[in-house]
Amino acid sequence: MTDSSFDATNPPSRELLNDCVHCGFCLPTCPTYQLWGEEMDSPRGRIYLMDLAERGEIELEGAFTEHIDACLGCMACVTSCPSGVQYDRLLEATRPQVERNVPRARSDRWFRNGIFALFPYRRRLRAAAVGGALYQKSRLPALAARVLPPRLRAAQALMPQVRLRSAFASLPRRVRAEGEPRRRVALLSGCVQDVFFHEVNTATQRVLAAEGCEVLTPRDQGCCGALGLHAGREPHARERAKHTIATFEKLPVDNIVVNVAGCGSSMKEYGHLLADDPEWTDRAEAFSAKVRDITELLAELEPRAERHRIDAKVAYHDACHLGHAQGIREQPRSVLRTIPGVDLVDLPDAEICCGSAGIYNMVNPEPAEELGERKARNVQAVSPELLVTANPGCLLQLRRYLDDVPMLHPVQLLDASIRGRRPTEDP
Repeated sequence: MTDSSFDATNPPSRELLNDCVHCGFCLPTCPTYQLWGEEMDSPRGRIYLMDLAERGEIELEGAFTEHIDACLGCMACVTSCPSGVQYDRLLEATRPQVERNVPRARSDRWFRNGIFALFPYRRRLRAAAVGGALYQKSRLPALAARVLPPRLRAAQALMPQVRLRSAFASLPRRVRAEGEPRRRVALLSGCVQDVFFHEVNTATQRVLAAEGCEVLTPRDQGCCGALGLHAGREPHARERAKHTIATFEKLPVDNIVVNVAGCGSSMKEYGHLLADDPEWTDRAEAFSAKVRDITELLAELEPRAERHRIDAKVAYHDACHLGHAQGIREQPRSVLRTIPGVDLVDLPDAEICCGSAGIYNMVNPEPAEELGERKARNVQAVSPELLVTANPGCLLQLRRYLDDVPMLHPVQLLDASIRGRRPTEDP
């Protein structure tokens, strides 16, 4: 019998591979299959490649890695599969195999390493924010857009508008509940979120307090490991997961609140990520059981704070790691419907990813651009006055293609309603 092409460290499970009956229900929801119509760029095609590699019939280098790298990891196929195939587990087992065993071209390796040398570190991000602010005020962006290679051009286009005051601001470590306390929660402030979307964190604290939650935000927290987990950098993800667990488990809280879809998805999977580590398995499972997306938690609470009217047509974009990975679809909508005057509309082809997908829109800029433009057309089709979505990556991706539609996190819109402010007004 031919040896497997995978190494012995957590390879894709034969049982999970056998679950796929290749029915094709995943094809209409797979972004890359929709773009190219190639069987090997569909979920069932990639599972077929994993099956061949597990049997030792193909190598990991070459076509196998190309097709795995092309996957966004959006998990729309998991939602659409009638057989319950756990493609998410298969992909999470396969990507680390590629990262460990397939040598990448020097430029590709440097680019990916550069991303992970910056994004998980708040201090480095703040230093980069200073340079970014100066860069955005110069004439260089327009010039660079014409001469940069595709990956760097995409990175520049995705750069958020830097506001140094927000980038260097600190969140209060404790915010008291307004009125009778209902819950005590801890907030993941994040890395990219806290530096470039700090206003989302402050809105989250205010809304939770207004709804009767005491909010603790530990200072010594850091990256949760989501970017690394989704990119196959398992050692990075495991190290970050352990640090996050150790930071939050000592807090006497009912829930750990997350306002980033990708982070919440990963944090709910810590038990699986650390399942082979006896010292951490039980701690990881106990931690994950407490994790709630902000809209998930708010949907569990009877609204207490008064909502002021906001007359606006609001489009809701399902972030993939909220809708597909966590199964949280109705909760954000029910929370937004508590705002008087909001006319909430869904997008056409809502199950198709916008092309953000962690670092995908930087390492695979061409398909990400096609998907971003497709999503932008679907947004324009419903003519919204506001667009809301629960993931910073989606916000950055869509802002690249929609400069005429204001965009917010759902909690920012709720915060504006509670405080009686215009939804596009800065705090």
